[in-house]
Amino acid sequence: MRAAILLTCFNRKQQTLSCLKNAYSSFEILNRYEFDFYLVDDGSTDGTFEAVSKHYPEVNIIRSNGNLYWNRGMRLAWEQASLSKEYDFYIWLNDDLELSKDSFSTLFSNYESLSNKNSILSGICTSKDNTVSYGGYLLSDKKRIIANGIVQECDYFNGNLVLIPKAVYDKVGYLDNIYHHGKGDFDYGLRAKYKGIRSYVTSQSVGFCDRHSELPIWCNKQFNLLERIKSMYSPLGIEPLRTFVFEKRHFGFIIASYHLFTIHMRVLFPSIWVYLRKDEI
Repeated sequence: MRAAILLTCFNRKQQTLSCLKNAYSSFEILNRYEFDFYLVDDGSTDGTFEAVSKHYPEVNIIRSNGNLYWNRGMRLAWEQASLSKEYDFYIWLNDDLELSKDSFSTLFSNYESLSNKNSILSGICTSKDNTVSYGGYLLSDKKRIIANGIVQECDYFNGNLVLIPKAVYDKVGYLDNIYHHGKGDFDYGLRAKYKGIRSYVTSQSVGFCDRHSELPIWCNKQFNLLERIKSMYSPLGIEPLRTFVFEKRHFGFIIASYHLFTIHMRVLFPSIWVYLRKDEI
């Protein structure tokens, strides 16, 4: 059984090296599977390419110019992997995830326990205080699902560690190139759901990854209006038009239009959201 591990990185040399080291360590107990890495280096200037080439020469590195960010970088890695070989699985992996020793054995044993193998499995990640930081969500409450020792169904998921069988890829395809950085993982899960594909979260945490809990610049009153607007339209901001496309696709025109309006109200009047205690929404 072959799996392609997909990553994208930018100027996080030590994290990228640590992630690869932990991944290889986790693979050691999985004798049934073969793994290849496809890493997009999206214009790093900190020596990531040279360091990975030196320590892990077997990793397939695709160099880019720094304009891809997470979603498009992961899509490029996926495209290269699918064109290189026939794989049974594609696995998304974020290099800021500190994988546990049994992360991949948990992932595959949970997958093998599923009655329908044409399903997606997302790894639950925890912060150092053991609270769930990333994983899967239900549309009914949009809260992160807590690990309880069994595999649980979800509607959509974060892309920190996700196993996608080839049958799912054949039906859903790649991440949508319309998204620059964020939303592509949520979009993929919902697209799969609408095609009748079920998604699940792992029975336990697969590693540590703290949430980026600081208030984004685009809705942070500590920054001036021009800085907030610039941040809002940047790939690392909320990108209102791409958010509109995402929400119209999955939740309808009215909700998408409403949020397009409130996003701009937040950037203009961030103090209102702080006052209403919605500054982390």
